[in-house]
Amino acid sequence: MHPKSSPADRLAAVGNQMIEIHLWLSTELARLRDGLDHPDHPDRSRDLRAHCLTFCAALSRHHTGEDEGAFRLLADQVPELRPVIANLITDHEVVAGILHRVEDLLGTDTPMPAAQVRAELDGLAALLESHFRYEEKRLVTALDALTGQPGHAEDLLGLTRPAD
Repeated sequence: MHPKSSPADRLAAVGNQMIEIHLWLSTELARLRDGLDHPDHPDRSRDLRAHCLTFCAALSRHHTGEDEGAFRLLADQVPELRPVIANLITDHEVVAGILHRVEDLLGTDTPMPAAQVRAELDGLAALLESHFRYEEKRLVTALDALTGQPGHAEDLLGLTRPAD
């Protein structure tokens, strides 16, 4: 049995959990991009669609969770981070646009337009690499310094890193 953690203990790890989520999302995006280049079996298109839509949903949940959880908390407790948070929310809106285009491309019954999906995923990968590093550099210390607030990583970050 694991000892119960206090709210402060749960929050002390949020910055590190954010990094783990970012690493997992980056790995999943790399797998998607690799799957476009290396067809393994006849069901590749269906499997890629399913994996891509699952990834898009997870990334959307993460960004929505940050916007409504961690970012609100940080904006209240560390007002000097508000301009950083505004930049990150703008990035989230750009990412949401890319995800919407990817979902539209995958939502047709025609053969998957691999070149178009590839272009969108490549753009997404470049944006997310920069976004994640900026977010981690500017927010991890502040997240880890938060104390006395109830909540879990899922409440503040939109999801937890899935178990391997």
